[in-house]
Amino acid sequence: MVKLFIDPGHGGTDPGAVGNSLQEKNLTLQIAAAMQEILIEEYENIEIRLSRSGDETLSLSARTNAANRWDADYFVSIHINSGGGTGFESFIHSSAGRSTATYQDYLHEDILKESNFTNRGQKAANFHVLRETTMPAILTENGFIDTAADANKLKDSSFIEKLARGHVNGIARAFQLKRKQTIPNPSTLYKVQIGAFKERANAESLATEAKAKGLDSIVKQEDNLYKVQIGAFSSRENAEQLAEEAKNKGFNVYIS
Repeated sequence: MVKLFIDPGHGGTDPGAVGNSLQEKNLTLQIAAAMQEILIEEYENIEIRLSRSGDETLSLSARTNAANRWDADYFVSIHINSGGGTGFESFIHSSAGRSTATYQDYLHEDILKESNFTNRGQKAANFHVLRETTMPAILTENGFIDTAADANKLKDSSFIEKLARGHVNGIARAFQLKRKQTIPNPSTLYKVQIGAFKERANAESLATEAKAKGLDSIVKQEDNLYKVQIGAFSSRENAEQLAEEAKNKGFNVYIS
């Protein structure tokens, strides 16, 4: 079992970089949630934890401590750049070993392939999340929020999916993940949702409530709405079982 810890950068009172009506904390969570969904649906023998699943304020040490306590196999920190540039770059710690560097090779290559971003290079840095993790770790900077061309891409949910897919492809190569024999077609999945909102904050509030009641939840942006999804299944029976559980916990549920 491969244990993957995904860290959506910033959150809560720390919005991260801002520009072009976007906030870094929202974009990083979208990418992380999409990664989680792809990995669960398409690959075997992988367990995933996110440092945050909603708009939560977390210190850097809280993120690395959680990954270390869980004894994760890999730590992926997702970020969006700023400063007027363009393109994608990735970082590992300056003292990282060969395996960490190899994993960086895979992720960097596959993210560029999916996103078609300008290549800003593979770099090393002394960032906290790279230094204080006890497992191989990478930090990715996915475009520039304050550059219009990059921001316009980041506003497109299909492009967020491409970034997530690039991360996943690199992780799958790095850990030789085995694909499920039958991968559900997204159009035939039964998605269990408990809310849809125009304001992201409302969706994240509901997602936090669901998590507190023992339901895994992600916020997905679709059709100009922020939807709170607690599961997706190829079997309607499984979807209905989860829906019934959520109803018993006080949520309004629908299956799409």
